[in-house]
Amino acid sequence: MQKLLFLFLVLISTYSSIYSQQKALTNNQTAFDVLFIGNSLTYTNNLPELVKEYAISKNIAITTNMIAFPNYSIQDHWNDGQVQKLISSKTYDFVIIQQGPSSQPDGRNMLINYGKKYTRLCKLIEAKLCYFMVWPSLHYYYTFDGVIKNHTDAAAINNSILLPVGTAWKAYSDTAKNNEYYGDDGFHPSLKGSEIAAKVIVDHLLKQ
Repeated sequence: MQKLLFLFLVLISTYSSIYSQQKALTNNQTAFDVLFIGNSLTYTNNLPELVKEYAISKNIAITTNMIAFPNYSIQDHWNDGQVQKLISSKTYDFVIIQQGPSSQPDGRNMLINYGKKYTRLCKLIEAKLCYFMVWPSLHYYYTFDGVIKNHTDAAAINNSILLPVGTAWKAYSDTAKNNEYYGDDGFHPSLKGSEIAAKVIVDHLLKQ
């Protein structure tokens, strides 16, 4: 009986040691595959490349892939059918979805309802879905709180990662009293705006 108890304790100890090692390996991961799905707010200034560059400064290697078209929503991408094939064909660690500001009810519903579809697909490859929170144009700056709320709610409802670029953007713009994160058209990001977006994205991905 004592021998059996001893063997049982040895097995438990061995399993715990292996589990701890596996967990440590996961937590110490230094290379990630990331898929960006979005529109011109993502491809302007080549945000994925800026993400890769900033990650290097953190000693992290990020490989990126991007599917982004002008004025596209996550619903448009889903209806095209390309994202389903792309996600299913490769094992990504993170899938980042982005659409317009989405401060209005239609945009909110799209973030939530289509986010559910992306979430189900990501689970099949054990990837984590991420919401890239953007910003409104200067003309509609007053809708910023709605942008923040709808992205925050959608991420929470779909148990996804929130990348609060818009929150950081608004905090800086309100405090500094300037609009240097905006490009000349008052909507697309300046290079500095995209660099800040890259920093927020990487910092929040590495927290996971």
